[in-house]
Parts: sequence; C-alpha cells; structure tokens
Amino acid sequence: MAARSSDNNPAPAQILLVDDNRHGLTARRSILEELGYSITTCSCPVQAVEVFQTKTFDLVVTDYKMPGMDGVELMAKLREERPEVPVILISGYVEALGFTEESTGADAVIQKSANEVPQLLRAVARVLKRKTPKKPAATAAPRVRLLKARGKGVS
Repeated sequence: MAARSSDNNPAPAQILLVDDNRHGLTARRSILEELGYSITTCSCPVQAVEVFQTKTFDLVVTDYKMPGMDGVELMAKLREERPEVPVILISGYVEALGFTEESTGADAVIQKSANEVPQLLRAVARVLKRKTPKKPAATAAPRVRLLKARGKGVS
C-alpha cells in the first residue's frame, strides 16, 4: 500500500502508534507522517483498545513494556476485535528475551537501537504490502509470562 495519496494512489495507510514514552511516540509519529502515513497515537494501551474499536487501522505499532498491559497483551486484545490488522512490536530487550515473530505473534519485531528507524520503516512497508497478516502465535502469551516469571526486566 502506498503511503502518499494522489488521484491514482490509495489513501494513506492508517497507523495506530502505542507507547507510554512520549518521546518515542513523538519521534516515530514524525518519521511516519513525513512519509505520508496517517498516524493516531495513544500513550496508554487501554486507550489504544478504545480507539481501535472506533476507528479503522491498517497497522498497529506498539511498544512492549507499558503500565497495565504489555504489547503482547495489547496485540491479543486488538486481534480479538480485528485479527486481520498486522502488528509491529518494538522492545528494548528483543534479543535478551528472545522475542521473535513466532514467539510473540507479531508480524514484525524490532529492537530499540540506533538502527530502529530504518528497521521500522522497512517493517512498516513490508507488513503493509502483505496480502494476509500473520496468524498470532498460540504460545505467545505463555512464553511472555514465563519470561516475566524469571524476573527478566523488559521494555
């Protein structure tokens, strides 16, 4: 799906960004808006669920560690509503916790790092081009709970 809209191109992709860190939220929003995507932001996962229920999105990009509900739990709630909407999960501990698309059920998993921006842009373009979204991993929630139980700090 093309990001920019013209007479011959579809409307810009609608992306929901979720992160309790306002700086990360603002930075990602600015970058994606510069590329022509239409962005809605939420700093609270509970608010994100409410917004998701009232508006149509082509993609959700969420941080993992947030108060009240982590990104995997948020993804599960959103997929109860509309399982066809792809989700990109961002975390500071992707490698340490072994987060993958398979273990989390996300359509893409990105490590917070100096390379986050180009990785995010590639993942957004790739995920929006897919005709069918990935199916959620059946073991995503139990694996994340196991990692939490081991006392691993996650972001």
